[in-house]
Amino acid sequence: MSGSAGGPGPGGGGGGKLDINRACVAELERALVGIGRRRARGIVRKREELKGFASLDDLLHVKGITARILELNSQRMTCSPPPPEPARAAACRASSSSAPAPEAPDEEAGRSPPRPGPRESWAPACLAAEEEPGSSCPPGAADSEDETSGGGSSDGEEGGGGGDVYFYYTVDERWIDYLERTEGGGLIRHTRPKMKRKSESGPDGRAQSPGKKLCKGSERGRVLGPCVASPTATFGDLRNAKAGQARCRHVPPMTPPPELQDWLRTFQRWSGPEKLLALDELIDRCEPPQIKHMMQVIEPQFQRDFISLLPKELALYVLSFLEPRDLLRAAQTCRYWRILAEDNLLWREKCRDAGIEEPLSLRKRRLLSPGFMYSPWKLAFLRQHRIDMNWRGGDARPPKVLKGHDDHVITCLQFCGNRIVSGSDDNTLKVWSAVTGECVQTLVGHTGGVWSSQMRDNIVISGSTDRTLKVWNADTGECVHTLYGHTSTVRCMHLHGSRVVSGSRDATLRLWDIETGQCLHVLMGHVAAVRCVQYDGHKVVSGAYDYTVKVWDPETESCIHTLQGHTNRVYSLQFDGTHIVSGSLDTSIRVWDAESGNCLHTLMGHQSLTSGMELRDNILVSGNADSTVKIWDIKTGQCLQTLQGPSKHQSAVTCLQFSSKFVVTSSDDGTVKLWDLKTGEFVRNLVALESGGSGGVVWRIRASNTKLVCAVGSRNGTEETKLLVLDFDVDLK
Repeated sequence: MSGSAGGPGPGGGGGGKLDINRACVAELERALVGIGRRRARGIVRKREELKGFASLDDLLHVKGITARILELNSQRMTCSPPPPEPARAAACRASSSSAPAPEAPDEEAGRSPPRPGPRESWAPACLAAEEEPGSSCPPGAADSEDETSGGGSSDGEEGGGGGDVYFYYTVDERWIDYLERTEGGGLIRHTRPKMKRKSESGPDGRAQSPGKKLCKGSERGRVLGPCVASPTATFGDLRNAKAGQARCRHVPPMTPPPELQDWLRTFQRWSGPEKLLALDELIDRCEPPQIKHMMQVIEPQFQRDFISLLPKELALYVLSFLEPRDLLRAAQTCRYWRILAEDNLLWREKCRDAGIEEPLSLRKRRLLSPGFMYSPWKLAFLRQHRIDMNWRGGDARPPKVLKGHDDHVITCLQFCGNRIVSGSDDNTLKVWSAVTGECVQTLVGHTGGVWSSQMRDNIVISGSTDRTLKVWNADTGECVHTLYGHTSTVRCMHLHGSRVVSGSRDATLRLWDIETGQCLHVLMGHVAAVRCVQYDGHKVVSGAYDYTVKVWDPETESCIHTLQGHTNRVYSLQFDGTHIVSGSLDTSIRVWDAESGNCLHTLMGHQSLTSGMELRDNILVSGNADSTVKIWDIKTGQCLQTLQGPSKHQSAVTCLQFSSKFVVTSSDDGTVKLWDLKTGEFVRNLVALESGGSGGVVWRIRASNTKLVCAVGSRNGTEETKLLVLDFDVDLK
């Protein structure tokens, strides 16, 4: 680069110096030392911003121009008053026309350079009037060419760059996508790069900014691939980048207005702020159908599958907040969502929330499709959901009918696994198979009616009016032990581990070891018949006809607390280790603190005897002879629901049981009803005896997750004594 380079011409000044207020990019690059294409453009931009330079010192405001560069070129430049805009444009055109014609190395090699298609608005900036043909680096390219004195070291690379062209969009400094323009010239392919953190460094140890375009000539450009010649990417590029999708026009085909291209070229020449202002004014003048058209074109381009962009751990964390029903719907979105929605740990948490403790293990795990397998926890959840739907209203199988106690009353009922044990006032107990409905064993030995029983695995304990307890082997029907000690009817008992506590009408309680048959302790203190008892392995709680509830330490045979407050007989008890709940003929239910013996709440609302209760996780369900069922929170003492209404029982509630979703109740009216625990709504009748209301009674019920056992009969012969077994299980083929 020499001083003669700035001879007479459009940018030439007095004495052959270059006029910085008139020179265009090409002249600045050729005539000045240390000024490459990037800095030359910077000078032109700053000149336009300042409406002309007032002095040579204004060049120091241009990025990259130092005092040293200004000193080297001070004899080559001059600064005259800025010319009017038309004169400056004419000067640039004259300079461009006087420039030598570029060579065409690609054509000499037998191929033509790639050209953008008619809809591609990212035309290379080097085709603009003020730029020299043959340049290949867009604004913002690497600085290597700027440091050369000639500034044209990369001019020959355009012809040799016949390979693919890459560029990418940035939105709020986030990487969006790469776009690839093929050698065909008209096709833009959509390629997804590997996700990288912004802080990752390239081969030379420098972090690459998302908004930076790499020059072909730089080392990083050779590693990462060539860059596009366009300074910016337009929305049209994003629309064209949808791989495999034809560009959809939302307007009918028509001949474009003749002024359209001039209008678009004018818009393209404006700066960014000017374009925004024009768009704002344009939107204000649009009618609603035109705004709707813009939304239809723009919105789909910015819809992103954020789940697929996240790391798997974060994606699963997001999906964990979905309800199971929504999670199943999400699995239908796409293949990757389906893979995530089958995650075993994700469904394990859903199962635990639903109270499902074990996954469903199949002998042969089923394939959903190639590459997909069912999660065992998901299978368990789906199975439980179908079971719940069967309870609510599925096509129930015909109930199994178990007959064997003739016309006697079934006084006690136990159900565990696939074994059912029924006790009757005919002095016998019968062991049934819940699967086949057959009577497996008849336990004979008592000389009086059986009024209480307990069961664990294959061990059955029974209490009778003959004042004894008997321990049976349910598999063989053998009586293992006969426990003597009570002097009246054994009315209640509770089994915990290998010990059972029995309560009798003789007002005493006895603690027995069922493995040895020995009586370990005798608890005396009640002055009337003991009606109900609970035992948690440490404390014994008993309720009696003397209106009191007593808390015992069986090891010392001492009474820890006597809970007084009821004004009539105590008929029912529940004990969870912390709270004691007692139900009485005085219509009240009392909640006590087992440690202190204080009465925490008195639950009022029933009108008669509370005949049955069940307590779980501070939720109490009570059944009463007034035909109602109530759900309570024993922490607050509030009644959460009253199960009544047009479908309520018409007679005394005889038995009840509840789960995390349902309440099952039986009554003297001959029905078994299903209720929703949370809402208190009636779901349906599970059993409705034809003799109901005329003598038919459901005495006892016992339920598991999939089965319901009902002991039914009558006191006047209108209904045969029998057991009904309803099965709600599902078959997973």
